[in-house]
Amino acid sequence: MSTRGTVLRSHGPGEQPKAEEVELTAGPGETLVEMRLAAVTPLDRSTLAGQRPSMSSGPFMPGSEGAGVVVSSDVAEAGTSVVVRGEGVGVTRDGVWGRYAVVPNAAVHRLPSSLEPGTALALMTPALTAHTAVRRVADVQEGETVVVTGVTGLVGHMCAAIARSAGASRVIGLVSLDDRADGATGLVDQLVRVDGLGQVGRELPWCDAVIDTMGGPVAGGVLGHISPGGRIAVLGYKAGEFTTIDLHQLIGRDLRVLPVNLQRTTLAPHAVGQALADIAAVSWRADYDVVPAERIGDVLERQAGRVLLDLTGL
Repeated sequence: MSTRGTVLRSHGPGEQPKAEEVELTAGPGETLVEMRLAAVTPLDRSTLAGQRPSMSSGPFMPGSEGAGVVVSSDVAEAGTSVVVRGEGVGVTRDGVWGRYAVVPNAAVHRLPSSLEPGTALALMTPALTAHTAVRRVADVQEGETVVVTGVTGLVGHMCAAIARSAGASRVIGLVSLDDRADGATGLVDQLVRVDGLGQVGRELPWCDAVIDTMGGPVAGGVLGHISPGGRIAVLGYKAGEFTTIDLHQLIGRDLRVLPVNLQRTTLAPHAVGQALADIAAVSWRADYDVVPAERIGDVLERQAGRVLLDLTGL
């Protein structure tokens, strides 16, 4: 299917994208999406600056993440609300900064009805981080008991939600002594306090897996509460970059310490859709600014805050 629409195109590194009307045609294995919003990500900025290889040296349509509605597709009905991400979109092939976009079918992910498009885009990165930690690295299974440290933080909160969605029978949140935990009480079965030295009270039960967003002495402290054959997935070090590990219990109980490194992790094709579905049951607050697409020049100069482009005016 073909359509004409206005897109933002870059004509070279360092040049501001310009609005141009083009013809877009969806071929086999591709989906035509009417775009509504697009994120301005660090990946987009580095691609536009020429710091990453793009599809060619000619005119290029940036935009690696966006949300819109399906016009035509082999994998989704027309009118379906979707998020677009992955498969080289906005990097090695044209992206989503336009009124319409043609993208690979595998880059199209259904948007849960309980998530607003802007919220989904703003929370995409932390959701994928939590998804990778819980489902891929820690490989949480149905019926397991899971401890999430730093559960009051955004990523920790998402880890708890995703562990629940993965089938964990019990989710326990670990918080520091001075941390407010009001927002986590409805998501976990139990809250346990930990002090600055990583000392955890006896009320923390044995668990099968730990998702550790705090690091430091907390990481070493929770090892003593992991059942034989269990594991700890480490993805943060807010409490410190160094910890002490008891090698006797590490070896004797056959525990695994697993780093979560997104730079060396290739996301599975279903990861985006599953991550959004995993967090859809929880109400989230996301901070972001929405600006008209024609102000893209101003947006690219901003280095702080999450910015979304409103593409409906193109």
